[in-house]
Amino acid sequence: MTGKPYPDAHPIAEASLFRPSLLWLLILAPVAALLDHADTLPAGVIFFCAALAIVPFAKLIVQGTEQVAMHTGSTIGGLLNATFGNLPELIITMAALRAGLLEMVRASIIGALLANLLLALGFSFLLGGLRHHTQDYNPQAVRAYSSTMVLAWISLALPSAFHRALDSEPHLGVHATLDLIVAVVLLGLYGLFLLYSLRTHPEMFAELNTPVMYEEAGEHPSIARGVATLLVASLGAAWMSEILVGAAEQAGQSLGMSQMFMGVIVLALVGGAAESGSAIAMGRANRVDLSIGIAMGSCVQIALFVAPILVLVAPAMGQAQFQLVFSQAEMWMLFGAILLGATVTTTGQSNWFKGAQLLALYLIIAAVLYLIPAAAP
Repeated sequence: MTGKPYPDAHPIAEASLFRPSLLWLLILAPVAALLDHADTLPAGVIFFCAALAIVPFAKLIVQGTEQVAMHTGSTIGGLLNATFGNLPELIITMAALRAGLLEMVRASIIGALLANLLLALGFSFLLGGLRHHTQDYNPQAVRAYSSTMVLAWISLALPSAFHRALDSEPHLGVHATLDLIVAVVLLGLYGLFLLYSLRTHPEMFAELNTPVMYEEAGEHPSIARGVATLLVASLGAAWMSEILVGAAEQAGQSLGMSQMFMGVIVLALVGGAAESGSAIAMGRANRVDLSIGIAMGSCVQIALFVAPILVLVAPAMGQAQFQLVFSQAEMWMLFGAILLGATVTTTGQSNWFKGAQLLALYLIIAAVLYLIPAAAP
């Protein structure tokens, strides 16, 4: 691969030290660590510093992914962007799982799906539509993503209903067996999805209007540099995630926020900053196929890979079991997001008003969750 699939991406080296940049927020990483060690300030201050410090690490993950994608092409590049963009989210959920914040973990999974389907895609359509009036993309890919998400929703809703229907104490073994079966099936389906999109039917996910490739000597950062950036940024995100989760529960209580709101909105926004920012940037650059691939591909990955992995690794993280028990409110919110997302995307053309519709639903959901009392079940 010699063409450049991300014409609007700027290598890290181009950033001036004196130009305003999100990378300036990296200074908050040691600050958050010192405050956490001192344990003298309110948890909300520590949480705020750690949350802001994760944002530049997420930006570096996106830049490292783009550098690697320059050598792999747009299809694999979109998959890499979704994969490494989800890395902070996975790290945060692992840290919360180890801390025993199971409700917050489940809420963050739903929140990550909502943030990608409504927030990232909404801003992508809104900002892209304001610049380009209407934008065309490949509807076949959207139909594949949408049908997969419908199946994922059913696969999460059925175990949740099963757990609520049967009393947990006498049926713990049955619950664990069902969760394990669902996790294995979803992981298998994710493997088949990768085979379908990368090997057997890659044309279904091809960009409708492939941008003109161009050559420029010495322009592309090496793949080794991209991998190194990914590794360093991932370690930094893991470091800050530990501090973030450690302060999350107390911060939420002090601000009157429930674990559901902290997981669905706050942690999801922080953990999903990478892929959301990248999807929005691609939408503004009229790369709508890639924007959709990042946002909806990230949703597929969270539902079919991240959630099942949490079920399988929970015993190793000190938890007897991580149950796929999502509340009815979470399931209905996700169902509405999938329904609206499928409705506005299957036409193969986007505009700013479709983006506004997606954002409106996200704001309504955020308001409902914020107004739920912290002590509500």
